[in-house]
Amino acid sequence: MRRVTLFLNGSPKNGKVVAAYGTLSDLLSVASSKLGIKATSVYNGKGGLNDDIVLIRDDDVLFVCEGEPFIDPQTDSKPPEGLLGFHTDWLTLHVGGQYFTTTWSTLVNKEPDIMLAHMFKDKGVWGDKQDHRGAFLIDQSPGYFEPIWNYLRHGQLIVNDGIDLLGVLEEARFFGMDSLIEHLKVAIKNSQPPEDHLPISRKEFVRCLLATPTKSEILFFYIYICKAFLNSKGYICIVGEDQTFTSEGKQLQK
Repeated sequence: MRRVTLFLNGSPKNGKVVAAYGTLSDLLSVASSKLGIKATSVYNGKGGLNDDIVLIRDDDVLFVCEGEPFIDPQTDSKPPEGLLGFHTDWLTLHVGGQYFTTTWSTLVNKEPDIMLAHMFKDKGVWGDKQDHRGAFLIDQSPGYFEPIWNYLRHGQLIVNDGIDLLGVLEEARFFGMDSLIEHLKVAIKNSQPPEDHLPISRKEFVRCLLATPTKSEILFFYIYICKAFLNSKGYICIVGEDQTFTSEGKQLQK
């Protein structure tokens, strides 16, 4: 067993001393619990990616990431003031507790008229709205934001299973992404189950009758029922499209 100190990527503060044992996956699990993130990789102080726990020595200092590039804790993670208009630097967004690493050009150049682009075009918008890692804080749902982010990256609408398309649609409306809104409307329409125009069966009809209180009325709109015979007293016939049948199945005279 080895003792190591874990820090968030890019931060020299608020480290956690933990025991490193088992596999690298075990260490990442401990790091996730201690630092409150979803750890995917660890780097040493020089930016070297550690992919095997046997390479970790006692009293090593490690920086834990969630998939973003290594940030040297000795330098400021914020882009230089003069480069804010150049839009070529990497940046990290902190959206509802989840981190997204992207580039200035992705946020600004792909859809230049949307709110997200204007948020990063203007130098004075953010002020102190950054966390201790320099990530820009955005108070939105990360699950709904991820399809927005991916759409800006490659122009395709990709929504993971379990994510409500209506939630993504509201997110797109919030940011003013008209082109994505149209894609989402089509996707929502295509996700709806097809309308059922099949004739109602005798079994379904009987089940409906049995489940309805005696004082209630049953109204069937645009339903075609043919030969759904009921062998109960007082129920004489059911009319089909072209013929009328008795409860015994004999055709009545029109």
